Amino acid sequence: MAPAELSVVFFAGLAVIVATARLVGWLGRRFLGQPQVMGEMVAGVLLGPSLLGLLAPGVQAALFPDEARDGLYVCAQLGVGLYMFLVGLGFDRDRFGAHAASAGAVALAGLAVPFAAAAALTPWLMTTPGLFAPQLGGPQATLFLGACISITAFPMLARIVEERGLSGSPLGTLTLSAGAMSDAFAWAVLALVLAGAGAGAGSAVKALAGGAAFAALVLGLGPRLLRPLGRAAERGGGVDAGLLSTALALFLLAAAAADWLGLHAVFGGFVLGVAMPRGVLARELRARLEPFTVALLAPLFFAYSGLSTRLDLIADPGLLAAGAAILAASILAKGGACWAAARLTGQDNPAALAIGALMNARGMMELIVINIGLQRGLIGPGLFSVLVLMTLVTTLMAAPVLEAAYGRRARARGALGRLRDPAAGTPPAGADAQTGATARR
Repeated sequence: MAPAELSVVFFAGLAVIVATARLVGWLGRRFLGQPQVMGEMVAGVLLGPSLLGLLAPGVQAALFPDEARDGLYVCAQLGVGLYMFLVGLGFDRDRFGAHAASAGAVALAGLAVPFAAAAALTPWLMTTPGLFAPQLGGPQATLFLGACISITAFPMLARIVEERGLSGSPLGTLTLSAGAMSDAFAWAVLALVLAGAGAGAGSAVKALAGGAAFAALVLGLGPRLLRPLGRAAERGGGVDAGLLSTALALFLLAAAAADWLGLHAVFGGFVLGVAMPRGVLARELRARLEPFTVALLAPLFFAYSGLSTRLDLIADPGLLAAGAAILAASILAKGGACWAAARLTGQDNPAALAIGALMNARGMMELIVINIGLQRGLIGPGLFSVLVLMTLVTTLMAAPVLEAAYGRRARARGALGRLRDPAAGTPPAGADAQTGATARR
């Protein structure tokens, strides 16, 4: 396909992705009370071989030919990395320290039990051909599955916390802190799996040691080095083109560094966002970047994931049984463990159930992990599709379970504000910025 032809197909595909994401997101928000991002996840699957490719394979192949996949992949990585940069801009560093002990207990439970469940499931799953790559040994397969079961959808969690009026509350802060800890560990485990699957021990050392050094440098020295940007924004009354370009260049460098270390652009973006000065600079960057990111770039990531998802494969009895076992283990191990840890650290039962429901959502972060697993040849299309389905189910559960277990009672006694309309735009003045980039999603 000539470049001129490819550009026509690429832009037409983007138009379909954006329109479908908004439509499905609106339907989910209007009739199911789900966040917009949940609709985008579903839309990505609908545009892939699971529906569009099944009903109109010619149309699906014309809109998303193989030649366009590389460009879509790069745009998808840019979108998810920039989205996590915006989430980092709103992360409350002060409140993180105040709830570190309780959050650590919830995060530890939400890691230990899922990895134990993965250790129990993996020997059986490896008897089903095509789930794991032949060269992947039992320990690596266990670690990969454990990372998939234990991960939390940090962006989705932040979105639900904002919409349900939990911003600034101890419960919201504790859950966000635990989700951040859990995801950091899951990514470290993924680096070990990639090293054991052929990348080499040097790759694991580079990922773990380099990632720790990168985070320490950016979070330790970053706030001081970046302070002049905050002062410039305060003096100028906002973010001009020069400041915006500087922030974007820093984000791209952080994303490139994280990718080079063997982690992912999302970590570079998030760590830089956490280190950026607060105040006018953070607010203006979110206002400038968020609409374009959430309207165009982030849906591309879900579409790219959907193009690799084949739910028709799950009709196979072996895959169906594997999918049911993974789904049950994921809900019980992650949600149940976090509920128990919250109870042991002093939370009442409704709050503990809310924490368990929020931590059990996997969303975008899970899709990133399994996409890497598929691209690196760690898992096959069958297991990828099973894990996509598990991601959709556990993420769809989060908001309704939270509202039923905690939100209604807390709202009735005046402990929470009213539910926010996901399409309402910027939070009210004075609203907590902890969920940052997700305020408009």
